[in-house]
Amino acid sequence: MDRLSRLDAGFLEAEDSDRHVSLAIGALSVIAGPMPSYESLIAGLTERILSVSRFRQVLRGHPMDLAAPDWVDDPEFDISHHLRHSALPSPGDDADLFRFAAETMEQRLDRERPLWECWIIEGLAEGRWAILMKIHHCIADGIATMHMLSGLSDGGVEDTFANRIHASRQVSERRRSTSRLSLNPLSWLGATWRAAGTATGAATLAAEGAVEITSGLLRQASPSPLVGPLTGLRRYSAVRVPLADTEKVCSVHGVTVNDVALAAITNSFREGLIRRGITPRRNSLPTLVPVSMRSGQALNATDNRVSMLLPYLPVEKTGPVEQLRTVHNRLSRAKRSGQREASSIFVAAMNVVPFPLTAWAVRALTRLPQRGVVTLATNVPGPRRRMRIMGREVLCVYPIPPIAVQLRTVIAILSYADDLVFGITADYDAAPDVDELTQGIADTVMRLAVEDTRAGR
Repeated sequence: MDRLSRLDAGFLEAEDSDRHVSLAIGALSVIAGPMPSYESLIAGLTERILSVSRFRQVLRGHPMDLAAPDWVDDPEFDISHHLRHSALPSPGDDADLFRFAAETMEQRLDRERPLWECWIIEGLAEGRWAILMKIHHCIADGIATMHMLSGLSDGGVEDTFANRIHASRQVSERRRSTSRLSLNPLSWLGATWRAAGTATGAATLAAEGAVEITSGLLRQASPSPLVGPLTGLRRYSAVRVPLADTEKVCSVHGVTVNDVALAAITNSFREGLIRRGITPRRNSLPTLVPVSMRSGQALNATDNRVSMLLPYLPVEKTGPVEQLRTVHNRLSRAKRSGQREASSIFVAAMNVVPFPLTAWAVRALTRLPQRGVVTLATNVPGPRRRMRIMGREVLCVYPIPPIAVQLRTVIAILSYADDLVFGITADYDAAPDVDELTQGIADTVMRLAVEDTRAGR
């Protein structure tokens, strides 16, 4: 029996705790026209979708929730319940498409059926069309979801940014391990002693990280309209920036793509707070940053494998370059502090606690008001080359994250081909300026790249 992990089941419990929450992940692919005939498109997508066993399975619970739900084959599976067809008022622009995506994502998936939908959308300007895949978070995290969606393309799953990340990580691990090989028995004793010390050090590091995360969650951030009860309505906006601009900034400042992305988010949210008449302070934007714990061999696994960091994005800093350097330093400090290790240990520990206790704890905690986190920013590595579906080029893929636990804005960052794509999901009433937030992100990346060019660096 294929049973949900405690982490996967936690997304169901968090959804149950708030009737205004839909914890589905979305990916919106905009595709060059002309659109194939509807019949041939459905036939092609059906074959590829059904190759993923999870898309044919439904959740079955246990009496009195004594165990986590199981995935079982749906004896009444009908793919027509999941493949939907819609059209925008022609010629539809990005605003129309994003509005459609927000309205579609705010609706909960039916738990009596497999937890996904695929929307085919016509009516975009310039003959374009789109596919919106909607998958419940209990099925997979961002990396696993993108891996599944890549499998719907003509070439199947090919080279992705995630493959490169895991490949470089494995090479460095092999170098570390081979450097210790020796035929001298005395070196074996030394290696054993060092391993014991490393284990003790790792435990100490994780304990320190646990203290940091716990204190961060309990410490109240500055009062913010970005945190509070959610309505049932959503807004969505997205923007693309050239990956080349981001990499140029990385090269000049010695930082990562994730650092640049978080710095751009910092500057845009700083301006958003100022628009609301709020003075940005050091504790104004504590941000959950998921960190993938998925190995290269587990990219095909349909589940959630993440840890967390909780840095304070430096909205109190006034300039993008200063914000970038501070983001890099704070994120590096969070990584060294053991936050990632503590989160991983906590998730692993959940799996040995009786399920009724973990389910009750998640429901209780997600119902409580929280002021320790203001937003979440997740970075998902996507395909390195442009995909094609039914012979048509996928021009862009927009990530759509869900909002929950009183976080009124959540950001997803997706690398696809030559673009770095930012998608923001927001509560409809709390963030009427969601388009300004996304545009502010793009403007900040451009500003960083232009300033570096002018400086001759």
